[in-house]
Amino acid sequence: MRRGEVWWADLPLPKGRRPVVLLSRDAAYRVRRSVTIAPLTRTIRNIPVEVLLDQGDGLRSRCVANLDDVTTISKSALKERISVLSAERMQEIDDAIRFALDLP
Repeated sequence: MRRGEVWWADLPLPKGRRPVVLLSRDAAYRVRRSVTIAPLTRTIRNIPVEVLLDQGDGLRSRCVANLDDVTTISKSALKERISVLSAERMQEIDDAIRFALDLP
């Protein structure tokens, strides 16, 4: 596991299996039982806290990572790796996190 991977995860809310992008620092995956993630959704609102993802990112359809809904889940909820996002796409995610949290 590493930051920037997209996984299928069993989430409590919204309940069910859905794709998520891993956001925790790489060192955390070796020692922590929980990980920080952002859920992916096909509801695209074109707002600064969303990062558009598509087939070029290894996904079946267009969707967004919603950085307003960052949460922590158990590593055991992660079921199957889908893809790994590029450094450029992760920079977009970092920018959206800064916007969502009002960081410089």
